[in-house]
Amino acid sequence: MIISSRHVLGPHGSAGPATITIDGDRIADVTTDLVDAAHEVPEWILPGYVDTHCHGAAGASFSDPDPERVRAAIEYHRNQGATTLFASTVTEDLDDLVDQIGRIRTFCAAGELDGIHLEGPFLAESRKGAHSLELLRDPTPARVERLLEAGGEDLRMITVAPERRCGIEAVGTISAAGVHAAFGHSEADAATARDAVDSGADIVTHLFNAMAPIHHRKPGPVPWMLTDSRVMCELICDGVHLAPDVIRMAVQTAGPGRIGLVTDAMSATGQPDGDYMLGSLAVRVINGSARLLNADGTLGAIAGSTLTLGKAVEFVVTKVGIPLEEAAVMASATPARWHGLDAGVIAEGRRADLCLTTATGHLQRVIRAGREVARPVH
Repeated sequence: MIISSRHVLGPHGSAGPATITIDGDRIADVTTDLVDAAHEVPEWILPGYVDTHCHGAAGASFSDPDPERVRAAIEYHRNQGATTLFASTVTEDLDDLVDQIGRIRTFCAAGELDGIHLEGPFLAESRKGAHSLELLRDPTPARVERLLEAGGEDLRMITVAPERRCGIEAVGTISAAGVHAAFGHSEADAATARDAVDSGADIVTHLFNAMAPIHHRKPGPVPWMLTDSRVMCELICDGVHLAPDVIRMAVQTAGPGRIGLVTDAMSATGQPDGDYMLGSLAVRVINGSARLLNADGTLGAIAGSTLTLGKAVEFVVTKVGIPLEEAAVMASATPARWHGLDAGVIAEGRRADLCLTTATGHLQRVIRAGREVARPVH
């Protein structure tokens, strides 16, 4: 396959004319010119998107025991631009969580998923969000080691509230094992956040959400995380979790090289409004916004999202005013580099993962491992 465009995102984050030659599942060559009109496409060609925090789609979580339902969830996100995808879990009983990890690892072994992210059970009660309060636990050495052993080489990241008992120690243990310790769902102040980073935490689980807010005399963790070069900050850009002004501030402060767009998508993604489950918790989706459904019928905390990375990139460009090149870097190169993945860059030898979009980031076509996948559903 040969494909050319006047707008191809290069490895250094700028776009220009280029021709890409694909051999099998790899990029065989990239030349900085147009070969001929026969191979030129009008779209922008961007690296395939990399979603490192995602729970499911198409009516299923990645922890679902039915493999066909899991494949449907994977395929949905793939069609929407996520050519690289982590499976995120929610807080569960430790035995159940270990079972889920075992099932998800079969998809990692088959190359259908690219890693596992454990969002819980080591979270703060006061910032639990859509996690079961009674299942939250301290990250004791025995619990941490059990999860590290269960996840093996497929375990990429564990979210930890470092103020919990054994929290700072757990961050160090997780990092020493080659797994990313992510600060999140935490009541920690600025000093504890700094201690967590010093101990090895280098990612923030959905910055701003499920953590103490900024106050001019009590800053909390956000200013530190935005300004520390050792940290990548996840952002959920769906128009629900964060206001455009906040997204703009975060990108201008940290830069595209330290912001990773994620979806935090749950099973209702790609589905109609209605009632769903997130782990053991009931969720109601109204106008695409997911919230916990309380026993009395009232709505509670935000419960993940129904976002895709294709929509996130378009939102950041059209509603926030971020250039498409920067939005694409945050959706691909930055998370790929932070997690050490063979993804996120259009370069010789890399896997042939591409997203073709309009100039405003509207997704048109997706190529994964050299093969075009089904057109996105809009």
